[in-house]
Amino acid sequence: MTRKGAAAMDDLRISPLQHLHHRLAEAGSDGPRGVRLRELAFSTQIGLRAEPGSAAHQRLAEVLGGLPGAVGETTGSPQQTATLWLAPDEFLTLAAPDSDHLLDQLKEALGDDPGQVVDLSANRTTVELIGGAARETLEKGVPADLHPRSFGIDQAVTTTLGPVPVLLWRTGENSFRVLLRSSYAEYLAHWLLDAVREFQVTS
Repeated sequence: MTRKGAAAMDDLRISPLQHLHHRLAEAGSDGPRGVRLRELAFSTQIGLRAEPGSAAHQRLAEVLGGLPGAVGETTGSPQQTATLWLAPDEFLTLAAPDSDHLLDQLKEALGDDPGQVVDLSANRTTVELIGGAARETLEKGVPADLHPRSFGIDQAVTTTLGPVPVLLWRTGENSFRVLLRSSYAEYLAHWLLDAVREFQVTS
């Protein structure tokens, strides 16, 4: 496909929450008791499986600059490429949209060894919460302990938000990313829009 053709295909992509972007942007407020919502659409998401200590695990780690070694750990950076721990031999790598080169590098690193490198980009979308009330908003529906002493920056945990299974990643002091299956996106967006109503500034 030509570059022009690829660009045309990009224009046709519709994210799971595109029809709610305006409402998400208007929800909540700024300030120490505020929270803002937005969808981070079309990120590259790559599922990895490799036995810790194996040659394949080592090669994958070399490509990514390391792999998480325990529950809750992440490696890399939210602004560039990051990998989240899912299980002792399972990880999720997140990168900028259309990072096909990274997918190819990881497939080459795995080679014919036991393991898995699979593109999961269409499987999930991401909703970001930023603001002083971000944690308080999430605590309305997350059973996990989100206190900073228990859930620090750059930690990620598999949990639920309301009834929805999510992967929750704390990316900063007052910023969180909620990764969820695209089929649940609209339900969860409305849940969050309701949850942040108390933090909206009214005139």
